[in-house]
Amino acid sequence: MIVVLEKAVNDRQIENIIKHLEDYGLSVHKSSGAEQIVFAAIGAQPEFDIRKIKMLDGVSEVYRITEPYKLAGRTFQKEDTLININGRIIGSNNIVVMAGPCAVENEEQIFSIAELISKSGAKFLRGGAFKPRSSPYSFQGLGKEGLQLLRKAADKYNLLVVTEILDGNQINLIEEYADILQIGTRNMQNYSLLSTVGKSTKPVMLKRGLSATIEEWLMAAEYILFNGNKNVLLCERGIRTFETYTRFTFDLAAIPVVHKKSHLPVVADPSHATGFRDKVIPMARAAVAAGADGLIIEVHNNPEAALSDGPQALLPSEFEDLMKQVKLIAEVIGRTME
Repeated sequence: MIVVLEKAVNDRQIENIIKHLEDYGLSVHKSSGAEQIVFAAIGAQPEFDIRKIKMLDGVSEVYRITEPYKLAGRTFQKEDTLININGRIIGSNNIVVMAGPCAVENEEQIFSIAELISKSGAKFLRGGAFKPRSSPYSFQGLGKEGLQLLRKAADKYNLLVVTEILDGNQINLIEEYADILQIGTRNMQNYSLLSTVGKSTKPVMLKRGLSATIEEWLMAAEYILFNGNKNVLLCERGIRTFETYTRFTFDLAAIPVVHKKSHLPVVADPSHATGFRDKVIPMARAAVAAGADGLIIEVHNNPEAALSDGPQALLPSEFEDLMKQVKLIAEVIGRTME
């Protein structure tokens, strides 16, 4: 249920309200809006008499949440979540771009790509150090060495690092090098991993599952939020349908739908969604026009020789063109790309 506090509520009343909620066995999550404080009290059974809470001093309104996702929904938090990472804000009027190779392959590769994307205006360097592959015979990543190369390249070119975590046992290692922990599509419903990153102080980017509905996607985000991590961003990366002309079907409509239902930022991944580099720029333009708060783009300086997902990686010149084009679209819809 949602407990809306009075605007003039004092600290003593807040402590008393929290104590009563916890005494009833409820988990209390706080959202401090521009005008009022709101609590999401999780765990109330249908028969629970909400009048017990309404009568407390400092309480303005109490009502039940009808959506299955309590913390990710706008019922709990009406204002958009803003994620501030060393001054780079995701979820504001400014659209951010994350770019880099699917996998870190060697020092020369990651440093040259980091330099390119930085000059073009990207703020985040993405790259896989641990790679979940469909085949056990495919390149699995460089592991810790890959993380170290990512961090060094990002630091040299004033970028932040986005990389995927596959297992909860990796969290201490990856937190040492990454600024955003990415949960890949195959792990969207790995609830143990979601709970683990929910305890992290690092922001988490949650990619939509291969065949996940929007509600399932938001419920996966709920696991992270419930465990205490409020810095969650969602990534639309295409879903599996009957269509075969693209790698997946890019669900552009999911961007405005999620914005209406949730306060969490939405990033779009046209590289994985389409699977072909000639489709990436048109879909990146469309994603910005649809309201995406960020883009995550695969870029490679020699995609023909890439060890992972070369066909969907943009060439350096193509990435430069993309940045120019999406900046123009952002300006048309009243947003910025800095």
